[in-house]
Amino acid sequence: MLGSRTDLHIFDVGSVNGTRYCNEILLPYVRLFRGAMGLKFLFMDDKAPCHRTVAAEQLLESEDIQRMDWPARSPDLNPIEHVWDFLGRRLAARTLPPVPIRELRLALQDEWAAMPQQLIDTLILSMGRRCETCLAVRGDHIPY
Repeated sequence: MLGSRTDLHIFDVGSVNGTRYCNEILLPYVRLFRGAMGLKFLFMDDKAPCHRTVAAEQLLESEDIQRMDWPARSPDLNPIEHVWDFLGRRLAARTLPPVPIRELRLALQDEWAAMPQQLIDTLILSMGRRCETCLAVRGDHIPY
């Protein structure tokens, strides 16, 4: 979000299903942000299967969390994809890449903490411009 971020959440092991998504993401993070932001809050996710389970839908509805409409076949304009790319490039640039899972976890947390908040803010603020550009080219490739 603009001006701030949570700690990086890393799922321990196994697949992320609807129950884990609700318990590890929606309840501890999203619900709290909704409470803090009130009616201004608009939640953005993608259409990953764990995001669209009955449990996730019911939880969002019960917490009065409005989800941004995101077409199934839309270009990937979600700012978080650029954040993941940044983290991946930072990990790849390390002299010794983290090999064991424990080292990878620590490296990701270090890079997340070192990421400039201005980068996140710039990505979020560019959403309107990127959407306008995408509409202008009727969904074709855009230079972002």
